[in-house]
Amino acid sequence: MHTRTVFFISDGTGITAETFGNAILAQFEFKPRHLRLPFIDSVDKAHQVVRQVNHTAEVEGNKPLVFTTLVNREILQVIEQGCKGMLLDMFGTFVRPLEVELGITSNHRIGRFSDVSKSKAYHDRIEAINFSLAHDDGQSNRDLESADVILVGVSRSGKTPTSLYLAMQYGLKAANYPLIPEDFDRQQLPGALVPHRAKIFGLTIQPERLAEIRNERRPNSRYASLENCRMEVAEAEAMMRRAGIRWLSTTTKSIEEIATTILQEIRPERLEY
Repeated sequence: MHTRTVFFISDGTGITAETFGNAILAQFEFKPRHLRLPFIDSVDKAHQVVRQVNHTAEVEGNKPLVFTTLVNREILQVIEQGCKGMLLDMFGTFVRPLEVELGITSNHRIGRFSDVSKSKAYHDRIEAINFSLAHDDGQSNRDLESADVILVGVSRSGKTPTSLYLAMQYGLKAANYPLIPEDFDRQQLPGALVPHRAKIFGLTIQPERLAEIRNERRPNSRYASLENCRMEVAEAEAMMRRAGIRWLSTTTKSIEEIATTILQEIRPERLEY
């Protein structure tokens, strides 16, 4: 049961407000109800937001937490003056003091996706997503020389979500290949990957956790049995050691942590925004 409602209010998508707000809220042990209110780009919409926040405060008997990244001062003032929640204006907290310190007026651009059609980085990101989808789970061996990273590991070790995160967040062309029993029998990497060994990064996982994940997909199957998971993980790790491939365990790591570790090893310059 939630104990407090949190609003993320923006005149853009609200992704920045929600990401920043969630990073702060993660420091506290409670489960709030999350409401993202994007595209609040008029005074009328701002008044609607005020009514919604105030109604929530009345019903719950607690001040809602309100994170905003509103650029338009007129719209923000409506929220500031009428809202009965705890208002946390992130642009006001950071942007305006920076304007004073730097002696520069910010461009007051709404959202980080403005003028996206003119952005090479955006088009590169779309191309990377398409590449990662086409090269998911060993679907294609074509154009691997264009890959920035090739992830290998047993089935359900986190390769697909990590590949897509690297593509969406950093514009990296990430392919991924499952290591399967035939590879273990040969005790070799798939032949198509050998010429690109410098780009390969391995993912492994504790067998017990792997068995839990696989049982959600194929319960009571040999594929999901603990014995089989132990065998596959042991064989995969032995293969990666023999091939000199860098690897890490995904058992207790988030996708963000996995991706950051890979970037540090493969493309450290991409850690720059």
